[in-house]
Parts: sequence; structure tokens; C-alpha cells
Amino acid sequence: MIESTVEYKTEEASENSPNIIIRFVANIISYCFHPIFIPFFITYFLVYIHPFAFTGFSSSGKAQTIIIVILNLILYPLLSVVLLKAVGFIDSIFLKTQKDRIIPYIAAGIFFFWTYTVFKQQTAYPTLLTSYVLGIFFASSGALLANIYFKVSMHAIGMGGWLGFFLILFYYNSMQMTWPLCLVLLITGLVCTSRLLLYVHNPKDIYMGILIGILTQLAATFILF
Repeated sequence: MIESTVEYKTEEASENSPNIIIRFVANIISYCFHPIFIPFFITYFLVYIHPFAFTGFSSSGKAQTIIIVILNLILYPLLSVVLLKAVGFIDSIFLKTQKDRIIPYIAAGIFFFWTYTVFKQQTAYPTLLTSYVLGIFFASSGALLANIYFKVSMHAIGMGGWLGFFLILFYYNSMQMTWPLCLVLLITGLVCTSRLLLYVHNPKDIYMGILIGILTQLAATFILF
């Protein structure tokens, strides 16, 4: 799901708009750390950086895991948005309005739950990864409900989920998480600040998004651990 970086048409935005360089940097950060890419970053971390999450997996098994995530958690949700635009169910692939986001949230949730089911049934996959995928399914469901009332930030939900997952790793002391956690805190601040500077969200949208992301990861951990 591609979230728009088109600024709100408000008087405040026109009076306090950041200069072109700041907007350019904010857009780059927003696209590099778009929520659709977060599952890939976390899966890559678990597969290739975490010391024992994928112990015993062959190189082909690790690559297969990455491919499953790319297909089910990134490519198919993106294709769904493109197809929805092509058939006229949404006005823009950038999902500018709350109405545009309803069907993409549902479609993404289906793919997220399917991937969770695959990892859950294949007991060889670490519970850490299965728990994270369940968490993002919960997050998409929470975003769908929140979308009824306001345009919650998908970027903030994605970063909140990333932050929440790393806090869980830190709590269980599965590896030295000081530097990864500090890095994700920094990225979260940069991404959320970028969304505010671009006037695509207000603070409420950001804070609620982070809260949804963190709480859904905690809920998934509580269920599976």
C-alpha cells in the first residue's frame, strides 16, 4: 500500500511549508522506510543478522523465506492496489483518502494472515518470525478499524511494529539489541517527523499509528509465546 506524500491543503501547511531540500529528504525517508518494506527489513534481520533465529536453515531455506515474505507481504499487496485502481475501486494508488484505504487494508490483511498460516504450519520456522507476521495482521486490522474515524499513519504503524518487535527481542534478551534498538528508534523519529513535515498527517495520526504498531506486536507475542 502506497501512502501519499501530497500535503494537506491547510492554511498552516501553506504558511509553514518546509523548503524544497527538507521536503526532498522527507520524501526520500518516507519512501525508503515505507511500511510495505518493513517486513522485508525485519525478516532479513532475523535470517542473516540474528545469531540463532534461523540456525539450521540452509542457504536455500533462508532465501526461500525471504522470497515468501517479498511475494506475500510486499508484491501481492502492491499488486492489489494497482488492480484496484485499474478497475476503479480506488481513486489513487497513493491512497489519499480514508475511503481509498478500506479495500487495500482488507486485501493486505488476507495476505498477512495467509503468510502467518504458512509459517505457523511449518514448524521449522522460528516463532519470532511467525509472531511478527501475526502482529502485522493484527496491525492491518487495527488500521482498518481506526480508518473509520481518522486517517491513521501507515508509516507510523509500520515503524511502531518494527519498534515493538525489537523491544520484544530486547526483553527476551535473545541477542545484544542495544544498537539495533537505538537505530530503529532513530529511524522511527526520522520517519514520523518526515510525515509531519510533509503535512500528510497530524500528531494524532502519528501517535496512534505507533501505538497500534507496538500493541499489536505485543498481542501477537502474548498469543504465541
